[in-house]
Amino acid sequence: MSHFTHNDLIILLTAIGVILILSRIIAELGRQFKFPIVMGEILVGILLGPTLIGTIDPTLFEKVFPKDGFVSAAFDGLVNLSVVLLLFVAGLEVQLQLVLKQGRTAISTSFFSMIIPFATGFAAAWYFPQWFGNDLTGDIFFSMFIGTALAISALPVIARILMDMNLFKTNIGMLIIASAMFNDLIGWLIFSFILSIKSGNESLGAGYTIFYILGFGIFMLTIGKKIIDRSLPWIQTKLSWPGGVLSISIGICLLCAAFTEKINIHAILGAFIAGIAFGDSVHLHEKAREIIHQFIMNFFAPLFFVSIGLRVNFIENFDWKIVLIVLALAYFGKVFGAALGAYLGGIKNKKVFAVGFGMSVGGAMAIILGTLALNAGLISPKLFVALVIMALVTSMTSAPMIRKFL
Repeated sequence: MSHFTHNDLIILLTAIGVILILSRIIAELGRQFKFPIVMGEILVGILLGPTLIGTIDPTLFEKVFPKDGFVSAAFDGLVNLSVVLLLFVAGLEVQLQLVLKQGRTAISTSFFSMIIPFATGFAAAWYFPQWFGNDLTGDIFFSMFIGTALAISALPVIARILMDMNLFKTNIGMLIIASAMFNDLIGWLIFSFILSIKSGNESLGAGYTIFYILGFGIFMLTIGKKIIDRSLPWIQTKLSWPGGVLSISIGICLLCAAFTEKINIHAILGAFIAGIAFGDSVHLHEKAREIIHQFIMNFFAPLFFVSIGLRVNFIENFDWKIVLIVLALAYFGKVFGAALGAYLGGIKNKKVFAVGFGMSVGGAMAIILGTLALNAGLISPKLFVALVIMALVTSMTSAPMIRKFL
């Protein structure tokens, strides 16, 4: 019977140790230049991956990060667990009441910041797929993916940028956050639907898929949320602190993820909705939320973002035409859409462009989306590289552009 060997364990532990230490060092160096932490983590992956180490010493790269075997399977498992937990953290930051409190302006901004980039991306991919390195005209899944990738916002990155600029609790900050929450919610619903259909489980039709998505979401955000809300005080006072709330919340996240994966909807959606159900509870202490956030963002997040650089050769797959097209569409659709929505919602001065650039951040969400699409065979490595660059560029330019228009 095959089993995980002594050497396999040494290789896996060495790989994880190197990833965590290097990503922390590079991320801390990047902070001095106000670069996003995620950028440092992806850079470590590029250094350790086929782009650099794999080119200089392919034998060493293959030994530490083998493509096949138990070590590869174990590392893939950790990366999948990481992305599930990242979506749980993203869900924790969604507060549905906040969206409603921002009223007409937030609804208008959310709607136009979704519909315009989605329509722009969908139309470009539908009629000109060669722009993205795809020869198949009229590919519905591919077109929906491009539209979603350009429409989704990176809520965690946006929140971090606004906090760094002391804008988080201002009217403009709240408007951007509320709109981004709605973007995330709708964007992940659409993408999970695309993946579930694309995966080709013939035992479930589109109708059943929609039924399960809606049924699960309604249950978790009504009955499930009430159960969590009533259980949290007991968990936080009767069980060991902070282990009790950490174990129960992540356990429920994984059960929800397993359920949605089982019914052929991607595991990330279950984790995301579980995060909303927990995060929306008034009984979840800020300290507990912070502990969950720190645990996941400092251990699992580096594993996922470094793995991005390990997947493809960024030099071989860099196509400047695809990069420029993706960047142009991302800025046009998101900035114009959000600015138009804010204007129609009642903001009548140049601040509409501050809202537009605040919403333009692709960040970690676009990268996660691209990784899942690459794994599912929906996009090429060249488009994946372009999406990663787009996410990094929009994250880096957002803060100075917001400052310019305030």
